[in-house]
Formats: sequence, C-alpha cells, structure tokens
Amino acid sequence: MAQNRTAANLPRKRASLVRSGRLGLRTTPEEAALIQRAAEVTRKSITEFVLTSVCEKAEQTLLDQRFFMVGEETWLAFQEALEKPAKASKGLRELLTKPAVWER
Repeated sequence: MAQNRTAANLPRKRASLVRSGRLGLRTTPEEAALIQRAAEVTRKSITEFVLTSVCEKAEQTLLDQRFFMVGEETWLAFQEALEKPAKASKGLRELLTKPAVWER
C-alpha cells in the first residue's frame, strides 16, 4: 500500500519546514496534563503528539464517510453490479462450511 505523505507522517525535521499554519485550542488543566503525559510517554513534543493524533483522526473521519457522489454512468454500473447474482466459489464454499476457530 502506498504511504500517504501528509505533514503528520513526514520526518520531524522536514515537517517543521513545511508547516506554516497555526491552530489554537483551549483546554482544561486536566486535559492539558493528560495530553502532556501522553506526549511524554510517546516521546513526542506536545505539538507533534497533538498534530499526529488530530491528523490520524481527521483521516479516519474522512475515510468513514458513508456518502459518496458519483456520476450517472458510475451509479448505473454500480447498480448493475448489485443486481447480478452472487457467484459462489469453491474456496468460499469451503470457508463457510468449516467450523469457526472458536468452535473447534
């Protein structure tokens, strides 16, 4: 799988060169202490820990979207594929007839 080259996963020295934006946030003292402890445990600066965590969450949020816009041709091809009967392969049949690991 190709690696996604976002600022969050660039080497630390390179990432510091490309960062020009600034985000600000307010925390409670408890939240700040929690974030600081987590950063220390992962041996990251607070900035690097927060940025990495937020970028990971943002990417996951975007990947979890359930609504996609497609053109009419793509939509019709998708509907056609859904309408076709499923093909049962030998391997699938074998897999479905074996007892589950927890049933052995």
